[in-house]
Amino acid sequence: MKTTKKQQKTRGDKLACGALLSLALFAATPAVQAVPYIAGGLGNFDAVNFEGQDVYGFEVQIEGITAADLAPSWTGNKYGDPLVVPYAGGVYVRYQSAYDSAAKQFVSKTVPKTPGISWQGTCYMGYPSATAYLNAGCDHFGVHLNYTAMNSAHQTTYRWMGADANNPGQLVSSQNSIMVATPTYYFQALPVTQPTAPPVLVAEVDLPLPRPLTVPQYGDAVWMKVFKTELNREVKLSELTSNNPDGTTNTLVPQDAAQVETNWKLMQQSPPPDGNHRQRGKLVNQGTPKIDSKAVIRRYESYAYTGLYDNITHEASCAGDPNDLNNLPGSCNAPMIDEVGDMLAAQMAAVNIVVPSLTVAIVGNGTVASADKIISCGNNCASPYALGSIVTLTAKAGSKNPFTGWTGACAGAVLTCNVTVTDAINVTATFKADTASSVVTGAVGATLSVKTSGGKGVISSNPAGISCGNICSTRLTGKTFTLTATPDAGFFFVNWSGACTGNTCTVAGNTSVSIQANFSK
Repeated sequence: MKTTKKQQKTRGDKLACGALLSLALFAATPAVQAVPYIAGGLGNFDAVNFEGQDVYGFEVQIEGITAADLAPSWTGNKYGDPLVVPYAGGVYVRYQSAYDSAAKQFVSKTVPKTPGISWQGTCYMGYPSATAYLNAGCDHFGVHLNYTAMNSAHQTTYRWMGADANNPGQLVSSQNSIMVATPTYYFQALPVTQPTAPPVLVAEVDLPLPRPLTVPQYGDAVWMKVFKTELNREVKLSELTSNNPDGTTNTLVPQDAAQVETNWKLMQQSPPPDGNHRQRGKLVNQGTPKIDSKAVIRRYESYAYTGLYDNITHEASCAGDPNDLNNLPGSCNAPMIDEVGDMLAAQMAAVNIVVPSLTVAIVGNGTVASADKIISCGNNCASPYALGSIVTLTAKAGSKNPFTGWTGACAGAVLTCNVTVTDAINVTATFKADTASSVVTGAVGATLSVKTSGGKGVISSNPAGISCGNICSTRLTGKTFTLTATPDAGFFFVNWSGACTGNTCTVAGNTSVSIQANFSK
């Protein structure tokens, strides 16, 4: 089965960064008028040998590029560096075994996969052991494309390579191709009337039309499952493996039930749209990244469809949907127990992103407001902004709490500060504590004060002492507190600010501190 890379959307419609999901891309600096942008898409994939015989290599055919468009490829398998073979319409990237002419056999091979036996985590060289890897029936590959070739590469196909019976020592490509999810990423264009609306990141996976196009028939169907997570840092290609080669579980790639984004989706190459044929050739996942997210990571799993097909059109004829109370046939929203077979491929994919935004934190008793009235902290302390926006912030001290200065993207002690939004920007405004009111009743010494901003949630502490909204301050002197922020339904935790920053917060000392948990919808 073939997979395609959708052409990058025009900047007039969508700010896009298409990526073959077995490709690593690195973006140029975006235009100033853009709001969010994509800094690079990257991925590695596991492929399983269901050819029914030993294979001695793997081929990735990329149409529309030249050899100069390729960056170094993944080499962490038994085949080592791939051979790049240009042709008139593109390139073949071929991982292939050396041939021992004296023994008349190939040196390396991928054995057939035994149906019904799990292979996850065994496709990496030496993991969990050399024997397990050699007998796993799968391997791990990755072909990386330079950013400048992104628009040129318009289709990619993945195939195993076997021995050429007519030419000893030569390999031939299989007639079968493997479904490896190939997403295109882009941010939806923001409405002109809502320049600070939360951005929506879209990942699309397309299957091509079956060939020849004149035959109104479906291709083979495949089930897809998608897992998703986000990080507040960019990820590297080497981190995108289900398990690290050193034997430790890689927690970056989402695989837990709680991280399922698409439970089941039936995909099938479809005839040209004519109103008579159901179109199942596209998988779309989308959502608003967290304000401090730097990477969105997905694991795409493809499984064999083992249900029935229409005798004439070859359209999948699912028996029903186990989650449908009416159990209507043909819905194909989820497989019946006998309609899903072995996993065919697993794609570990990430897109590194930048969501230009401004987050304000307050230490002490005071407020900060922006001239455009979008930031009003402590109520709304964070918002996305157009890249290059200049935001004017003004600090207002509370009673008996003079303003002492800015830190982060602002500096100095002048009440007004201009911030240029070039990334996810953080600013902290500090106000001098009122010693007459900073001590909790009945306590002596330093105090810990917490509050929430931007949304709804609860802050708790270990050891006990903070349970905010109810108890939002406690004695700090002589103690160490670890704070946990739990968002209410419909909200998510963004980060800590004030005396803590980032995603974790542990505080101790003999000086009173204020900490803020930032939530958002």
